[in-house]
Order: sequence, then C-alpha cells, then structure tokens
Amino acid sequence: MLKRLYEKSRLGFAIAWIVAYCVLLSVGDALSASLGVEKAVTLPIALLLSALLLLFLVRHRLSGAYGLCRPRARARAMLYYLPLLLLLSTNLWYGVQPQYGLAETVLYILSMLCVGFLEEVIFRGLLFNAMRKENPTAAVVVSSITFGMGHILNLVNGSGAELLQSFLQVVYATAAGFLFVMIYVRSESLLVCIFTHGVFNALSAFSNEAAAGDGMRILFCLLLTLISLAYALCLALPLRRKRTEKTEKKEKTERAEKKPHGPQDG
Repeated sequence: MLKRLYEKSRLGFAIAWIVAYCVLLSVGDALSASLGVEKAVTLPIALLLSALLLLFLVRHRLSGAYGLCRPRARARAMLYYLPLLLLLSTNLWYGVQPQYGLAETVLYILSMLCVGFLEEVIFRGLLFNAMRKENPTAAVVVSSITFGMGHILNLVNGSGAELLQSFLQVVYATAAGFLFVMIYVRSESLLVCIFTHGVFNALSAFSNEAAAGDGMRILFCLLLTLISLAYALCLALPLRRKRTEKTEKKEKTERAEKKPHGPQDG
C-alpha cells in the first residue's frame, strides 16, 4: 500500500505521512495526558511510525535518497556546525529544572528523539524532495512553513501549551525549518538535522520556561530565530553564487552557439 502510494505521487505520499504523524501523535499526547503519564501512549506510536518509515526507506533502497547517509559536505563548509551547539543550549537559557519524574523523563526523551527523526524525514526528506525538482524555492518555503505551522497542534493535543507559547514556537520552528533545509541541501544528509532536532526537543524536559515571563520568552524566541536565519543564510549564499555562475555559463554557451560563423575556406 505504501509503495503504491509512493509510486503514484511522492507529494501525496509526503502529505499522507504529515497527516498521519500529526493526528496520531496528537491523539497519543491527549491519551497520555488523560492517563496522567507523560508520553506513555505517544512513545509507542512514535516508535511504530519511526520503524515503519525507516523500514520502507531501507527496503526500497531510498534511505540515501532521503538523507539517511553521511554528510557529503566537509565540516568546514558547514562552519563545523558550531551554531547548532548554541541552538542546542537554548532550552536551558531559562534555567535547569527537571519537569518530570525519572520514568516520565525517559519516556519524554525517547519520544522526542523519535519526533526528531520523523519530522526531519517527513518534512525535509519526503515533502521537500517531492517538490524540489520542479520548484526548489517553493520546496524550501513550503517545507519550512508547514513545519512551523504544525506546532499549532500544541494548543489542542493536551500538552497544555498557551497561545503565546504556541505562537512563538511557530515563529522559531519556521526559522529552524529553513535552517534544517539548508543543512540538508548543502550536506545531502539529514543525520545532523535529526540529531540536533531530537536533542533540542529532549532538553525541553529540563527547561524552566514556566518560570520565565512573556518578555523573556519573546526575547529568546527572537534570538533563536535570528541565529537560525543567520546560519541558514550563511549556508545558502554559496549555493546562490554557484547557481548564478552555472546560469551565466549556460547563457554564455548558448550565445556562442547562436553566434553566426564566418565564411569557411573552400
């Protein structure tokens, strides 16, 4: 069934995964909240979806095509990924305060690692690649915005997120989505994105954000957004220069081919 859907429409396949992921994990969060055990239902669902998606990609030899491979760009070209270390620390800017007991913390961390894998493969791998060949710019925009807008679900999935908190998540998640797309385009790998995304989410289990005021939340959101955008643009500029040089070379070749030739010696 999955293979038939994939062969029929890669974009439809990506959208189906987005819908399934959002609905099932939202249901899992709501059921976990009703049980009073954080991520108790969410984790099994996330593990099942992760295994299903990974098995599909490996079985059909698509793992490399969707970024499950070593980065093909040198670390130097990626600025040694140093800005990501700063991003990973942002959940601890409010101070360190464990949010759950030991068992719930383990459930939460494992769930967030699965979320990092699923969201990167679905939004950056499936969705972006389904649109990439036809319109690369639109693929970047759609992948980033849909990833950011998906965080609105936190208002209704039982996570207890407030309106301001969810809005700020949408803002910096969109910027982070753009950054992860650029990392993927430059390196042709999602491994760094998956690791960063998963660890970033997992560290929220130790964030003392609840003690922060609205002003501090907005300030940190702006900082996180600016860091993500600045790093993304640093990665994107060489791609633009390369594309411009390629276009100029192509136009020059076309002009040379159209240029009339002089009379030949007979």
